[in-house]
Amino acid sequence: MRYYQVSRDAEEHLVAETNGQYHDLSSVKVELSGFDDLLRTAAVVEKSADEVASKLVDSAPTVDPDEVAVNCGLPIIPEEVWAAGVTYEISEQARKEESGMPEMYLDVYQAERPEIFFKATPSRTVGPDEAIGVREDSQWNVPEPELGIVLYQGDIVGYTIGNDVSSREIEGANPLYLPQAKVYDRCVAVGPAIASPDTVGDPQDLSMTMTIERDGETCFSGETSTGEMIRTCEELTHCYTQHNAVPELAVLMTGTSIVPAADFNLQEGDTVTIDIESIGTLLNPVISV
Repeated sequence: MRYYQVSRDAEEHLVAETNGQYHDLSSVKVELSGFDDLLRTAAVVEKSADEVASKLVDSAPTVDPDEVAVNCGLPIIPEEVWAAGVTYEISEQARKEESGMPEMYLDVYQAERPEIFFKATPSRTVGPDEAIGVREDSQWNVPEPELGIVLYQGDIVGYTIGNDVSSREIEGANPLYLPQAKVYDRCVAVGPAIASPDTVGDPQDLSMTMTIERDGETCFSGETSTGEMIRTCEELTHCYTQHNAVPELAVLMTGTSIVPAADFNLQEGDTVTIDIESIGTLLNPVISV
């Protein structure tokens, strides 16, 4: 199933999509106002989220797909968003291109330990159709489309789409500036849905595309497959959770392999659209922050 957070009649509702139909689970169980409530219930009864939801679908009223598309927000509010870097060969090449210390990125790409870094708090995270931000003090900003792993108490419970907006100029000036290049207002978008593991199947066999529109025209388009990722989702999750007091809900993004050319700079007024097979489409306009 795929799960959406939808505003209906000024209230938040958990909507589950299966076989092309959208079911309002909150209308059956008011206690299930969000995906986090579903996860806590599933943990108590020792079932998966899909198993709990499947018992409610038949009695849940359906919702028009257009209503979901227009009114869906963040599918969860993660207490923390983390990200992995240099997990694709093209990302390693791009990081070397921007940096005055290119050898360090080759070392990370080939190393046993992956790069895992903190990305965002809830206040810095936006949902579908909300504006992502580019830093005004940077002249080289890029979106980074990524498969996001949704974690509950450190365990993988689903997948979503993430946009790890970054300043390549700041990071390239000095690797120690990574937090400033990555962590700022509206620096990440997540959504529009959470797809369960059964729905996704193999998370490292998914097609991914990104387009960027400027002044009504496509100024960038790229595609890839998560099969190009050198690390597994389980490996990245293990590295994130090991020796770490992880929150109840988190999203771990897995790196990007769609990288615009070095002369491309994401600008206010652009629109970024990311599509990942089996999950959906995440669209965000761009503003300066």
